[in-house]
Amino acid sequence: MTDDVLIALGSNVGDRAAFLANARCAVATLPGTRMLAASAVEETAPFGSGPQGPYLNQMLLVATSLHPLALLRALQGIERRLGRVRSRRWGARTIDLDIVRFGSVSLRTRELVLPHPGLRDRAFWQREMAALGALAQAS
Repeated sequence: MTDDVLIALGSNVGDRAAFLANARCAVATLPGTRMLAASAVEETAPFGSGPQGPYLNQMLLVATSLHPLALLRALQGIERRLGRVRSRRWGARTIDLDIVRFGSVSLRTRELVLPHPGLRDRAFWQREMAALGALAQAS
């Protein structure tokens, strides 16, 4: 059994487009995971504190048989391989991979909250979801 999952990608350090492309490829090769669609890449103002450059953002729709926490660990592994260093919340980063929605799963653990608690605060996520045709599934 697979679930349809929305994954948000963001980068605002270095070759942002290359980080997004590398992340897309890495997500598509995760075990039990198949890429269904990708939104267009969008440049947005930074979300958070401190001076930092604009982000490139994109959302992926994937089907996966991975458990939500297993997917989270896999995404964090991709982030590490692409040079992500977690030093400051909402700070600049090479790549950020967030699970926005995981089918109809509601989950609240120390590691993961689903749906993503920032979903309503990020208009660009709403636009990207709509572009994927996933907005109806996410409401």
